[in-house]
Amino acid sequence: MWMYLGLLAALFLGLHNLCKKHAVQGNEVFPVLFGTIFSGFLFLLPVYFGSIFYEEQFVKMNLYIADIPWKSHGFIAIKSAIMASSWVLAYQALKHLPITIVTPIRSAGPFFTFIGAILIYQEQPNFLQWIGFFLIIFSVILYSRIGKSEGINFKRNKWIFAIIGATFLGASSGLYDKFLIQNLELYPQTLQFWFCFYTVLILLIILSITWFPFKEKRKAFKFRWTIVAVGVLLVGADYFYFKALQDPDALIMLLSAIKRSQIIISVVVGGLIFKEKNKRKKLVPLLGIMIGVGLILYS
Repeated sequence: MWMYLGLLAALFLGLHNLCKKHAVQGNEVFPVLFGTIFSGFLFLLPVYFGSIFYEEQFVKMNLYIADIPWKSHGFIAIKSAIMASSWVLAYQALKHLPITIVTPIRSAGPFFTFIGAILIYQEQPNFLQWIGFFLIIFSVILYSRIGKSEGINFKRNKWIFAIIGATFLGASSGLYDKFLIQNLELYPQTLQFWFCFYTVLILLIILSITWFPFKEKRKAFKFRWTIVAVGVLLVGADYFYFKALQDPDALIMLLSAIKRSQIIISVVVGGLIFKEKNKRKKLVPLLGIMIGVGLILYS
């Protein structure tokens, strides 16, 4: 069951990536990021108040946001700091790079998660899983070569380093999620609500330094409906992902790889919508990544 929940998370993430690309194009990055997280927070707010005033009904619907100790709040705040840093880097990169380059590099995230799962959680991969993960990494290298033909130098372009850093932080957060869900036994909706709350606070601090004081930047910001859509879709993706992690048999390294199937939507549909270059060439490494994910699922 947890694998199917992972595929649902991938579906929501694929749509989330398309909306995110539209939201940041020619727009101020930090207010867009804040708008997406704040939209997700507002989406969860009725669940929080419902848990206070209609506890029994929300428990039956498996949507109850439980009271948690301050220690747990501290752990969630750490996750918020990690993901806020990852998103700041990722949104900046997405603004300056094609989605068909950014998304495949993000696909390397399972490799970092894979190593962490072995070292931290002692998850044991088999032969096919090794092949699958290295096939994903090799395919990402192919994408980098295609990127050069679009005038993107992977050694000199700072946005490439930004998306690599974002990928590493995102993978670290994925490993941390297993600790929060299984060790601290947090319910998905409880983790989501407080994660959004603390992330909003962090982004407000960033905006107060980089955006609010500058009148020209405030005028340059354009509100788009996709900003709200990104926040809601992210809440949906995280909910299914955290529900999958609740299963004690769930392997974080496999879940991380399954989520990469989102690239079908991001690369194929996104390439058509945003009319990006070399779509046919990018289908070759895309196929490699999909075979890698398929091997992991098959194994």
